[in-house]
Amino acid sequence: MTKRKLLFLTSELEPFNNLTDIANKISELPNELASNGLDVRILMPRFGTINERRHKLHEVVRLSGINVMFNDEDFALTVKVASLPNSKHRLQIYFLHNDDFYTRKFDFEDENGKFYDDNSERMIFFNRGIMETVRKFGWAPDFIICNGWMTSLVPFYARTLYGADPIFSESKIFFNIFDESFNHALEEKFLEKALLDNAIKEEKGLDFKPATHTALCRGAINYSDGIILNTHSIDSDLNKCVIDSKKPTFNRDMTHDNPKAFFEYIDAFKPVLESEGA
Repeated sequence: MTKRKLLFLTSELEPFNNLTDIANKISELPNELASNGLDVRILMPRFGTINERRHKLHEVVRLSGINVMFNDEDFALTVKVASLPNSKHRLQIYFLHNDDFYTRKFDFEDENGKFYDDNSERMIFFNRGIMETVRKFGWAPDFIICNGWMTSLVPFYARTLYGADPIFSESKIFFNIFDESFNHALEEKFLEKALLDNAIKEEKGLDFKPATHTALCRGAINYSDGIILNTHSIDSDLNKCVIDSKKPTFNRDMTHDNPKAFFEYIDAFKPVLESEGA
């Protein structure tokens, strides 16, 4: 039987970079899913904090050379790959890089703790870069797990600009919410830029417009099929959004010792494989 394919998206992962507790909370999740027969691929930014030599990253020439376009500019995308250490499933991690956005010594804040002014553009680059890289894979994921706010535009793009693309049209998308957030709004023109030079109608992205952590998560929830909670103290407004969405929700933080239950939650959304019949 053909394995179902799962795309795992994150801005951090043990042992490559441990910016917050997110990296630890999801460190075993890709292996858990692979152990249940899923073909898992992981994508994350290649921040300047990631040591290429130590982690044996090397460029994937056939995937590099994509131009990610937004705000009337082209940004070059380089893709590098490494194996997830100590994974018996030999899971591959693909690192998306751009010299303008990801060569700094800090991930989201400078040495003085100031949130980078261009974090919105860095996020948009990563999210659209994901879509273009997966298209270049020619690999249609049955499931997509988006971990945290940095990946929150992927459900939006998958259901709008890329909605008719056969690579994404059948994907079931899950958004994973964590305690970790940020206390800043992204730039005022965030939504304008996220619409990718008006390729997407503004009314479809209005939930994102305040560009706060809660707004980004709200927008992702609205375009996802299911919600995963990795949180003890969810923001009250965000909690209301989860409840109002009426979407199937899995509280992984309460059941982290039960990977089988989590796989069963994901598997309940499974598309019907051609080999299984219509």
